Amino acid sequence: MYLGNQRDKLAWSLQMTSSLKLISHRLCPYVQRAVIALTEKGVPFERIDIDLANKPEWFLAISPLGKTPVLQVGDTAIFESAVILEYLEETRPKPLHPADPVRRAEHRGWIEFGSTVLSDIAAFYGAPDEAAFSGRAVQLEERFRRLEARVAASPWFDGGEFSLVDATFGPIFRYFDVFDDIADFGILAGKPKLQRWRKSLAARPSVRTAVSAEYPALLRDFLDRRNSWLSGLQARAAA
Repeated sequence: MYLGNQRDKLAWSLQMTSSLKLISHRLCPYVQRAVIALTEKGVPFERIDIDLANKPEWFLAISPLGKTPVLQVGDTAIFESAVILEYLEETRPKPLHPADPVRRAEHRGWIEFGSTVLSDIAAFYGAPDEAAFSGRAVQLEERFRRLEARVAASPWFDGGEFSLVDATFGPIFRYFDVFDDIADFGILAGKPKLQRWRKSLAARPSVRTAVSAEYPALLRDFLDRRNSWLSGLQARAAA
C-alpha cells in the first residue's frame, strides 16, 4: 500500500511538471475555452495553430476525431474540450467549478448547453437561404431567452466567481461582435442580463486574449467563404 502511494505521488509529480502543448485553430471556440481556463489558472502552455482544412499528418496521428483542441501532456494527447477542462480542474490550482456538487453538476449542464448553442450558431451562419436563416435565428433567440432566465450576470454566470460556464460563453458572444456589424438580428434583444454578462466577458483579460487581434477579420473571411445567406448579407453590408 505504501509503495502504491509512493508510485501515485511520483506519477502525479511527473504529470504536474509535464509541458503542455495546446493544438489549436485560430477560430475554434472550443480551443478558446481551453485557453481561457489555462490562462485563468496561470498554467504555462505552448499554443500550436494548425489549418483544419489541411490537417498535418502528425495531428491526425494524435487526434482520433481530427478536431481541435488537443492538449498534449508529455506524450499523452487529451482530446475533446470538455475532457480537457475537467483534466485541468483535476490537476491544476484555482478551480473554476463550484465546490458544491449540485451546483457543479448544474454548471456542467450549462456547458453542454453552450455546445448546443455553438451548433446552432454554425447552422445560423451556414443557412443556405432566407427561410432557413430566419428559422435558425428564431431557434437561437429561444436558446438565449432560456439562458437569460438563468444567468445571474453579477458580473458572471452564477454571481461573483468566474467559472467554466463563463469560459464557455465568452467565445459564443464573440461571434456576435462580428454578426452585429452585419445587422441586428434580434437574437440578443430584450435580454439585459445577457447584455451585462456579455460586456463583462468582453472585458475579461483571459477572454480577450484567447484569440489574436486578427480574429474579426479571420471570421469575416470564414463567413464570406460559406456561400450562405449570411455571407450575402455581410457582402451587402460591406458594400
